[in-house]
Amino acid sequence: MSEQVALDASPFHDLLRESAQWRLLGLLFEPPREDWCAELKSLAAEVGDEPLAACADKAEQEAGSGLYHSTFGPGGPACPREASHRATFVPGALLAELEAYYQGFGYQPACLEAPDHVAVEAGFMAFLRLKQAYAFANGLSDQAEMAAAAAHRFLTDHLAVIAEPLARSLQQSGIAYLAGAADALRSRTGK
Repeated sequence: MSEQVALDASPFHDLLRESAQWRLLGLLFEPPREDWCAELKSLAAEVGDEPLAACADKAEQEAGSGLYHSTFGPGGPACPREASHRATFVPGALLAELEAYYQGFGYQPACLEAPDHVAVEAGFMAFLRLKQAYAFANGLSDQAEMAAAAAHRFLTDHLAVIAEPLARSLQQSGIAYLAGAADALRSRTGK
């Protein structure tokens, strides 16, 4: 039987805040859609991270489908996929590993991009932090530790691969919201 933890406990709120920050970061890397700006604005008000909130404000002014696809599409200055930033690997193995992570934790990305797209991977980090918060709130310490370990491993093995090269390429793009989001990703991976 699990023991309920007071929901005002600081680690619970910290995990929820971190989950919201990762979700906002993932949204910033998604292609803009009809309700995208409203979702950005709503999350930006809740994340407690001024640089990320500023990226959301800039996205509202700058973002557009054409800009997004000319930046991340073929021939664009930046590649949002992990596979493009790995020196040696087997693409099918990478995608299978990511799918195994996602299925193992019950993650179904809302974003329709490839499994190794930075938006999908950041969304998965948000999901893992939410699972960790849920487990913590319900006194399920083994499950909270498992989610924390998976998040650390996923961050190190996957998002850290993308962070530095993506930030470097977007730094010169002139697109403030994407450059800021890439810097936020880089700082979260320690790169």
